[in-house]
Amino acid sequence: MSANNDILLHVENLVMHFPIYRGVIRRKVGAVHAVDGISFDVQRGETLGLVGESGCGKTTTGRTILQLFKPTSGHVYFNGTDLVGLKREEMRHFRREMQMIFQDPYASLNPRMTVGDIIGEPLVVHNVATRKEIQERVEQLLDLVKLSSSFTDRYPHEFSGGQRQRIGVARALALQPSFIICDEPISALDVSIQAQVINLLEELQEQFNLTYLFIAHDLSVVRHISDRVAVMYLGLIVELTSRNELYSHPLHPYTRALLSAVPIPDPVADAKRQRVILEGDVPSPVNPPSGCHFRTRCPIAEAICAEKTPDFRELKPGHFVACHFADRFG
Repeated sequence: MSANNDILLHVENLVMHFPIYRGVIRRKVGAVHAVDGISFDVQRGETLGLVGESGCGKTTTGRTILQLFKPTSGHVYFNGTDLVGLKREEMRHFRREMQMIFQDPYASLNPRMTVGDIIGEPLVVHNVATRKEIQERVEQLLDLVKLSSSFTDRYPHEFSGGQRQRIGVARALALQPSFIICDEPISALDVSIQAQVINLLEELQEQFNLTYLFIAHDLSVVRHISDRVAVMYLGLIVELTSRNELYSHPLHPYTRALLSAVPIPDPVADAKRQRVILEGDVPSPVNPPSGCHFRTRCPIAEAICAEKTPDFRELKPGHFVACHFADRFG
C-alpha cells in the first residue's frame, strides 16, 4: 500500500471470477473472468473515469470495490484500510464513506417507497438521526439536487428519468460520503438531461470535496468530467493516464480504436484523421485469450502477444499502458 496521503482508494491486483456450475450436484465447470487482476489509485477530490465496451467488467469493478461482491483475490484499500478482510460489522462503518449512484433510475428506486423514505433510508439503516432530523435532512438533500422539498410524499413513478436520477444522487449523499461510484449514471437519460446531471455532479464535487469513480462508455462525457481516465478491456486495465494525455497521445491500440470512433465537430479534421476499425467480436470472459487479451482483435499483434501477458508499465510519467509495442505510438 502506498504511503501517499493524497490517495483515498488503492486497488491492488483485484480479481473477481464468477464460478459456473452445472448438473444436479452443482459441479464447477469454469468461471467468468469479469475482473482479471487490476491495480489503480484514486486520489482525494479527483474524478477517475473508467471506460470500455459493455461487458468488459466496469460495473463489476465498482461493485467489488464496495464489497457488494466479495473478490476472488486482491486488495481494496480505503483510507489505508483493506476492505477485503473486514467482517460484516466492520464493513458497515466504511459504507457510510462509500456510496454508489446506479445506472438505471427506473430500477434502482423502490416503487413502494416514497421519495422521503428512499432518501432517508440510509440514515435509518445507520441510525444516525432522529425522525425529525431525517425529515429535515431529506428536504436539504432535495434542495441540493434541485428538486422541490414538496416531493417527499410522492412515489418514483411520478417522476421523469432525470428527476429519478437526482433522487438517486440525493440518496447517495445522505450519509455525507467522501467517495461515490457513479455507475453510468446518465446512460439511460435523454441527451438534454445528461448535461444537467453531469453539471450537478460537478457542483456537488466542488461543494463537498467528493471523490468519484465515474464508470461510462461515452468517451466525450468522460473527457468532460474526468481528471484521469482508465481504459478497460475484457477484465483488465490496458491504459491509465490523465485526460488530456489520453486523448492527445493514446498508446494502446484499443484506446486508439475507441478514440477514432468518437465524432468530432470539425468536419475537416474528421476527414483527415485515421480510422481504426476493430475486426471480430470481444472474446468470451469464460475463456479469455492467452497472453494479451486484446491480441485477437489487435492490428499490430505478433507472436509474443499470445505467449506473454504485457506488463502494466509506466511508459511516460503518469502514463501507464499494458502493451508490448506501445513504444511505437510514443
